Amino acid sequence: MTDTLPARPTPAQLAQRKPAAQPAPATKTAPVEVTGAQSLVLSLEAVGVDTVFGIPGGAILPAYDPLMDSKSVRHILVRHEQGAGHAAEGYAAATGKVGVCMATSGPGATNLVTPIADANMDSVPIVAITGQVTSTSIGTDAFQEADIRGITMPVSKHNYLVTKAEDIPRAIAEAFHLASTGRPGPVLVDVSKDALTSRTTFSWPPTLDLPGYHPVTRPHGKQIREAARLIAAAQRPIFYIGGGVIRARASEELRRLVDLTQIPLVTTLMARGAVPDDHPLHLGMPGMHGTVSAVTGLQKSDLIIALGARFDDRVTGQLSTFAPEATIIHADIDPAEISKNRYADVPIVGDCKEVIVDLIDAIAADQAAGRVGDYAAWRTRVAGWMETYPLGYTDVQDGLLAPQHVIERIGALSGPEATYVAGVGQHQMWAAQFIRYSRPNSWINSGGLGTMGFAIPAAMGAKVAEPHRVVWAIDGDGCFQMTNQELATCVINDIPIKIAVINNSSLGMVRQWQTLFYNQRYSNTDLHTSHNSRIPDFVKLAEAYGVLGLRAEKPEDVDATIQEALAVNDRPVLIDFVVHRDAMVWPMVPAGVSNDKILDARDAAPVWERED
Repeated sequence: MTDTLPARPTPAQLAQRKPAAQPAPATKTAPVEVTGAQSLVLSLEAVGVDTVFGIPGGAILPAYDPLMDSKSVRHILVRHEQGAGHAAEGYAAATGKVGVCMATSGPGATNLVTPIADANMDSVPIVAITGQVTSTSIGTDAFQEADIRGITMPVSKHNYLVTKAEDIPRAIAEAFHLASTGRPGPVLVDVSKDALTSRTTFSWPPTLDLPGYHPVTRPHGKQIREAARLIAAAQRPIFYIGGGVIRARASEELRRLVDLTQIPLVTTLMARGAVPDDHPLHLGMPGMHGTVSAVTGLQKSDLIIALGARFDDRVTGQLSTFAPEATIIHADIDPAEISKNRYADVPIVGDCKEVIVDLIDAIAADQAAGRVGDYAAWRTRVAGWMETYPLGYTDVQDGLLAPQHVIERIGALSGPEATYVAGVGQHQMWAAQFIRYSRPNSWINSGGLGTMGFAIPAAMGAKVAEPHRVVWAIDGDGCFQMTNQELATCVINDIPIKIAVINNSSLGMVRQWQTLFYNQRYSNTDLHTSHNSRIPDFVKLAEAYGVLGLRAEKPEDVDATIQEALAVNDRPVLIDFVVHRDAMVWPMVPAGVSNDKILDARDAAPVWERED
């Protein structure tokens, strides 16, 4: 089997090519003779890796021996490779640094597919390193062989199969460069076992060879000027802020832009915290379970300035009816996203931070020349929607807990400096709605792929990345049972996360849909996790893992139980919150219909059939 790294160009080709973006220059090291496995560990040290989440196995085992001797790379032994991948995501999402996970060949590698796909959807920079069978065995259906490169090709930013020891440093350097530049994303490096055991010469840094990879970061000046002109001329403009602003670390610049223009804004599920929730122009989160003011603000606008967003179906609803009167300015680092779903009248390719800075300069110049947009009537109108349709919920009357109240109190008592990580489902939406976010990277969740089981390992990764922060995993009883084995990882490695299990004894979001759209036929959504059944008993399960287990079942116990959890910092804490099973997430835009049909909780009737 030949090496599948890109072929090196000829000197003549190099002379004609523009240089690819390179990482910061590294101190050059003298060549040293090592094994490929030692070269791999030295490469990880050279790119600044401090933590690897993984599980050893036959094909990757040669790498684990020198990893044991590393003075700067900490390996955290997880209990499932999926946990390793999500932990790497949590680490990356909390810090913006590249997260790293490692697994062996075959089933070890395939267990990473879900987190790789998850990271790809949400633009999370991770590098997954997998072992592969020996190069002479590839293609023979050898023991624990899987074509992980082919499997992950559709769901990764890039991937490598390395079969020669001398190519390991270049593959690692390029993988980290690709993962962290342009649109961030996951990169897989699959290394054959014989490449790990062969002798080679290691030196650093290697020469990167990435023909054709030239991410555009600086926006075109003409497009910026046209965007500024449209902004000044609009009467009902709105900023549609997506997760790209978070990934670009552009929150401070965005705040300046909003304050300069005085244009209302919405932040998507992936952009919560990009602008503080208490900003007077913040209309909330748009989408299927967004606020009435955010959904309607987009729908009634005449100009949408989309920054780092991708016009996802959960935001647009029925695409053909989305914002019918709006002109679109769409800025994104990934040119493939622009006009993919909604035609962009002004397409801007560039890094969100640089786009925003240039927009600030252009708009400030326009304002100085007397070209100032007048949005006073529009601000009054959207403020009216916010006042008329605030987020809220109905208190439960049967003595059980309202899940919204539980999550609201977790946020209030833990504060804005905490990090909140959610699984997927009702609890995720309530956490996005009822916790007040004021800083970027304080909210971590699986947005695009919607991966159940994300919260526990991702919270673990976030806590490893930022041990000084309080980190909550807000999970459902369904999600929790998919990856709760990582509690053992947290206890053994002194990672004291806090877990709130919102226990409604159901697959809650599926049950909500069955209530609304399937005549209350609850097919296979009862989990039997609360009250008399308690299969399992989450408190006993927590204690079996060495975690402090608590339970709250009455409203008067909520605050005291949360405060008890906050007071414990020497081990993980789990709270089993037994909540009302028929609580629903409101507002709601049913799948596939127009955002004009948004429902709120008062009588589940479309808002704009009652009034406009």
